[in-house]
Amino acid sequence: MISQQLIEIYQLLLGRFGPQHWWPGETQFEIITGAILTQNTAWPNVEKAIANLKAACLLTPEKLQNIQTQKLAELIKPAGYFNIKAKRLKNFLTWLFKHYDGQLTNLQHVNTSRLREELLTVKGIGPETADSILLYAFGREVFVVDAYTARVAVRHRLIEPSVDYDRLQQLFQANLPADVRLFNEFHALLVKLGKEFCRPSPKCSGCPLEKLPHSLDLEYF
Repeated sequence: MISQQLIEIYQLLLGRFGPQHWWPGETQFEIITGAILTQNTAWPNVEKAIANLKAACLLTPEKLQNIQTQKLAELIKPAGYFNIKAKRLKNFLTWLFKHYDGQLTNLQHVNTSRLREELLTVKGIGPETADSILLYAFGREVFVVDAYTARVAVRHRLIEPSVDYDRLQQLFQANLPADVRLFNEFHALLVKLGKEFCRPSPKCSGCPLEKLPHSLDLEYF
């Protein structure tokens, strides 16, 4: 039943919004950098920060590892919380160089569960960021969830309002085919829906899911 509901939601969103072309990035490392920088900020601001790194020819693990944290913070300033995010990037790089010789290729054969656990040990990388790295940078079959996903799932009675990250993720992974492209597109579409219609103050009129059963008295923000 839930599987059918999720597929129906996916098809309605894809039919309305079309492919979202996530995650933008020319290299694995650019995608990982974007996943860390996008915490608590809008993507256009991340793009400006990444453009600064590219202009300075610094968008590689080796080069970012070798510059001072303060210099990195100045370059990523458009992304907001730049001092904190510079430290988070440095934390990721410290982990990468300490355990994998600074080579992303050395992560390719680490199984997904172990790699996720290791990413979560990096200070500043939480479940959503870790899963974004796994799905978008490494093509692992991991469904990324966030506040937008939770709000839609709760309002459409797929899960209770007290849901935590792991249970929300399991809702999708247990009821959808394990497919990277599907996970990629579905997450992007849910974010699009959450920004345009399923806001904290919902805009139900014209929503692609308007005709599906839903309850606005069930809230998740």
